[in-house]
Amino acid sequence: MNEGYILAIDQSTSGTKALIIDNQGRIISAKAVSHQQIYPQSGWVEHDPMEIYENVKKVINESVQTTGDRTGKWKALTITNQRETVVVWDKQTGAPVYNAIVWQCRRTAGICAALKEQGCEEKVRSKTGLTMDPYFSGTKVKWILDHVPGARAKAEKGELLLGTIDSWLIWKLTKGNVHATDITNASRTLLYNIYSLSWDDELLQLFTIPKSMFPEVKFSDEIYGNVKDAAINLPELPISGVVGDSQAALFAQQCFEKGMAKATFGTGTSFMVYTDKWQTGNRGLVTSVAWGFNSNVHYALEGIIHTTGDVIKWMKEDLALFSDFAEAEALAEKLDGNDGVYVVPAFVGLGAPYWRPDARAAIVGMSRNTNRSHLIRAGLESIVYQVKDVIQLIYDDAGVPVKQLRVDGGATSNDFLLRFLADILHMDVIVSNVSELSALGSAYLGGLGIGMWDSVEDIKRLKRTGRTFKPKMSQQSRSNYYQGWKKAVSSVLNINI
Repeated sequence: MNEGYILAIDQSTSGTKALIIDNQGRIISAKAVSHQQIYPQSGWVEHDPMEIYENVKKVINESVQTTGDRTGKWKALTITNQRETVVVWDKQTGAPVYNAIVWQCRRTAGICAALKEQGCEEKVRSKTGLTMDPYFSGTKVKWILDHVPGARAKAEKGELLLGTIDSWLIWKLTKGNVHATDITNASRTLLYNIYSLSWDDELLQLFTIPKSMFPEVKFSDEIYGNVKDAAINLPELPISGVVGDSQAALFAQQCFEKGMAKATFGTGTSFMVYTDKWQTGNRGLVTSVAWGFNSNVHYALEGIIHTTGDVIKWMKEDLALFSDFAEAEALAEKLDGNDGVYVVPAFVGLGAPYWRPDARAAIVGMSRNTNRSHLIRAGLESIVYQVKDVIQLIYDDAGVPVKQLRVDGGATSNDFLLRFLADILHMDVIVSNVSELSALGSAYLGGLGIGMWDSVEDIKRLKRTGRTFKPKMSQQSRSNYYQGWKKAVSSVLNINI
C-alpha cells in the first residue's frame, strides 16, 4: 500500500465535488458547488456542460489550494459521474451543440414508443441488457441530431463527438487529446453491446448515430491520459478510476460477492446487486457492467427508481412542509402509522418494475384529518416501497435473493427512513459511515490502477461499515403497508397489479 493522495471528482445530477482521499481511504477534504437545473418544458431536464466543467476546475483548484503543498504525492485524478446524461459537442471548437440532456429527461418517450412499436425492444435488450426507456442515452443523442439545426449534417461529416459526462470531462481535462469513456458508462447508452464489448453497428444504425462520434471504451482502472488544461493546478496528473456513480458506490460498498446489494439514495436511486457474470433481467430489471477491472468485466443487475431523494427536496423546497431534515424526521415520527396516505412520486414517470414514463405523481388516501406529518411520512415511505418493489422483482424474475442491504447517500441521515426500510424489507440495513461512496469507489479503482493499492484484498481491509438497522415490524403490518402502496400505484397507472 503506497502513500499518496487521489483527487476524486464526483459530478452528480445536482452539483460537483472534489474530494482528496489518502491511501487509507480517508477523505481529507471536500469542496462542492452546485449547478443550474434547466427545465425548458414539462418533463425536460438539461444541464449546461460548460458550467459543469468550469465547476470542475473550480473545485479542483480550491482543493489543491486549501490543503497545502502535496507536490509529488498526487497520484491520480479519478472521475465518477451521473450516468445516462449525455453531451454532443463540436470536435474543433469544443463547444456543445446543445445543453446536456439529463437522465431524468422524458422528452424522448415518443422515440422509445415508436421503436417499441417497430418491435425493436427485444433486440436492444438482447445486446445491451437495457429496456427501451428515455432514461438511457441513445434516444437523447438521436433527439439532438434530429432537432438541433445542422447537427446531423455535421455529425455525418465527422465534426461532432458525443459522450456521457465522464467522456466530456476527460476530453476537456486533456485539452481534446483523449476522447474516451469507461465501460460502465458505455453500458448505459443503449448503444454498447455488453457481451461483445463494443459499440454495436446494428444499434447505431437503429438510432441513426454516426460511429465517428463515439469515444473509445476503456476499463475503469485504466489510465485514460493526463491533465493538460493549464487552468488546473495539477499538471500532467494521470486520469484513472473512471466509473459511473452507482457502480462506484457498489465497489466502495465492497459488494464483491453474488447477491450483495446496495442502494444509493440520490435524486433517484440505483438499486444494484452484484452478479459477477451477466444475468438477464426481466420486467424492468436491467443488466449492467458493474466495472471493468484487472482485464475482467463484472456484471450487476439493477432496478432504477427515478424519484427518491427528489421527493424529499420537493416536500422541503416546493411544498415548504419543513425547514430542515431533522424537523422532517420529527414530524414523521409523530404518527403511529400512515393512516392510509401514500405519495406515488412519479414526477418523471415510474422506473422498475413498471417502466411507465407516462405515469404522473399523486397523493392517495387523504382525508380531512390529513396534515403535513402525513405527507412527510408518505414521501419518506415512498422511497422504501420503491426499493421493496425492486428487491421483489430481483427475486421473482432473476432468482437472486438479497439478504442484506448496504445503503448510502443523503437520505441515509434520516433514521425514520432507515428503520422503516429495515422493517418493510425484513432484512438488516447497513449504513456506510462514509457519505461519499461514489467518490470513494472511483478512488479505489483509480488507486488500484496506478498501484496505490495492490489488490481488492487491500480494499477489503479498509472497513467502511457504520450503523445497522434491524427489522422489528410484524409480518402483518409489513404486508398491510405494502399492499396499500400497491393499490396506490395501481390507481395512478389505472391498472391491476
